[in-house]
Amino acid sequence: MWRGEAIDRRGFLKAAGITFTAALSPRSLMALERADAVYASGFRAPDGSFGVATVSERGEIIDRVALPARAHGMAYSTATGRTVAFARRPGTFAMVFDPSRQAEPVMITSPEGRHFYGHGHFSPDGTRLYASENDFDSNRGMIGVYDARDRFRRIGEFDAHGIGTHDMTVSDDGKLLVIANGGIETHPDFGRTKLNVDRMEPSLVLLDAKTGALIQRHRLPASLKQLSTRHLDITDNGRIWFACQWEGARNALPPLAGWFSRDEDLSFVSLPEETTLRLGNYVGAIAVNRRDGVVGLTSPVGGAAVTLDAKTGAVVKEEAIRHAAGVAPAAHGIAVSSYDGKFNETRSQVAWDQHIARLG
Repeated sequence: MWRGEAIDRRGFLKAAGITFTAALSPRSLMALERADAVYASGFRAPDGSFGVATVSERGEIIDRVALPARAHGMAYSTATGRTVAFARRPGTFAMVFDPSRQAEPVMITSPEGRHFYGHGHFSPDGTRLYASENDFDSNRGMIGVYDARDRFRRIGEFDAHGIGTHDMTVSDDGKLLVIANGGIETHPDFGRTKLNVDRMEPSLVLLDAKTGALIQRHRLPASLKQLSTRHLDITDNGRIWFACQWEGARNALPPLAGWFSRDEDLSFVSLPEETTLRLGNYVGAIAVNRRDGVVGLTSPVGGAAVTLDAKTGAVVKEEAIRHAAGVAPAAHGIAVSSYDGKFNETRSQVAWDQHIARLG
């Protein structure tokens, strides 16, 4: 997801400075200079190692930073330029780095009894980092709070008021935390096994970002208790879009996306049956392009990318993209990556991970 002022490639180059650009190979520098937008995404290299790459909108890799294990979601601060790669559940690390390499990376480790759920978000001023975490022995989702001014020291936590807490984001004014509780119980002793598919408790929650007080909790109806609410993004008018993954019968056709806000209840998008089938009852990532007024959905299960009108939910475009993974706002429309190395029009010798962050 990406918000804020329209920072283009020139803005990224200016922030990066001469030292960063001088260290790039001629090929990488050329890719950066002709990029309309810049992104970051985790990847797995052919030798099995993991990292996070800075990528042009065309999909050309500009720079790489090594990671100790597989990453999942990304967070980017427009205020400070810091970027975070969160470990894939049930990982216990999050690495903070500066894409322009003007500061040394900082490694965050989750406290005892917690692991990261793969997502987080900065406060608008860049001073706080919020991260979705699992208190696995108590089977409850938490939001860890980290001080970005003090080497990301953990300064507190908020109850997420749900289980299987996955994606989370922050309102533009910094007052609300928006949380997708997927409703799935897991424990690191059982790896990534889902322990309660028959009694899931998905919900969408709003918290006060300063105090952690519960403002709203939207539980899904009983008929949709196996619809895991997983990922989020926000439009410029404060509407919160959410995307889901179905854990029930394969022949069902559940709603896979919808919206709500502080002033409106949940509304599900009625996708055409063929679109739901194309997505394979599974949306792996969602992103809003505010300028174009569209929402992008991807499904690695269905091998598809779908673009919706952000106001009406109507389908604007559908594409067949094998192993479709990440999605983010592009200069026009949406940028899409895949597990088999494709990022928009370029294929690289890496396996891109599930999510993309737009940096500029």
